[in-house]
Amino acid sequence: MTGEGSADPTALVVRFNDCINGRDIEGLARLMSDDHTFIDSEGGVVSGKQECLDAWRGFFESFPDYRNVFDSLTAREDVVTVVGHSVCSEPSLAGPALWTARIRNGEVAEWRVHEDTPQVREQLAVQDAE
Repeated sequence: MTGEGSADPTALVVRFNDCINGRDIEGLARLMSDDHTFIDSEGGVVSGKQECLDAWRGFFESFPDYRNVFDSLTAREDVVTVVGHSVCSEPSLAGPALWTARIRNGEVAEWRVHEDTPQVREQLAVQDAE
């Protein structure tokens, strides 16, 4: 079902993360839905494309060395689940992480960061590490 007008969800998530790692605000804007929502690992929510772009700008200024490393991606219907880790000189932002991206009409409608815990892995149906 991948045609010219549709994007492979996992490829879309990889491109979205490439924009995060490259601090590419314009690239993020092209991949986000207008009603994009960001949810951090503590449940904090930023809603709306412009609000999320503003939040990313501030984040990139504060943590210029932050990047995500993906180990595996699994697509189930409209959600891509990612296992990996973040790298950053700020210790609270470095370490194992899980992400989910909700895809709608070839855009990222929601980007969510999850703590990598056994409970969250079970909720997301992610295999344990090892």
